[in-house]
Amino acid sequence: MKTKSQKLLIDGPVGVLEVEALWQHENPEDANTKGVALLCHPNPLFGGTMTNKVVTTMFNFARDAGMHVVRFNFRGAGKSTGEHDYAKGEIEDAMAVLQWISLQTPARKLWLGGFSFGGYITARVAEQLMVTPHIWGLSDMELVKVVLMAPSVENNDASDVLLPTQKTLEIYGEADNVIKPHLMQQFADDKQIASYVVEGAGHFFHGRLTEIRSLLEQHAL
Repeated sequence: MKTKSQKLLIDGPVGVLEVEALWQHENPEDANTKGVALLCHPNPLFGGTMTNKVVTTMFNFARDAGMHVVRFNFRGAGKSTGEHDYAKGEIEDAMAVLQWISLQTPARKLWLGGFSFGGYITARVAEQLMVTPHIWGLSDMELVKVVLMAPSVENNDASDVLLPTQKTLEIYGEADNVIKPHLMQQFADDKQIASYVVEGAGHFFHGRLTEIRSLLEQHAL
């Protein structure tokens, strides 16, 4: 039986954020669930929302791996209020959702995942948790994995981002037509993180979601 998810509006930095939360056994306080995943979606200026199929693939993977799972719409997307802030305010959005998560569940092993624009935001969220967790009241969160799906390192400068090297991995398509593949590989090399290339796949991994799922099962647990 699949666990049901719930959609709700929570307080955000500029109004409300639309959140979809799936709690294992429909109980955020389930004592046996130690992990929780937070997922970030692609750029809303180009139609990206939390129901994006790559995000959904990560959502289903985390659910089936026994984690609580939360995804949300950035400001200005879906029912979330506010306007797009070109990756600055969106980091605050993600941190606000994390703070909300920390109040809902005792699960503290955090799995972060993001696609495209959301991949960049995810990297910055991981950095916040490494450098300034106390500012957010999240010092007890333990980063266990950071998954960057075709992160927008071409459009957003991630050259200075700090990542937990051994816990981070990148997945991108060999034929990505939005973000240059060689720049994503260069990013992985510079940051000394594992990278996995889906041969022949474009940016949105059309027809390749089962391969993404397989890579997650092999390398992201």
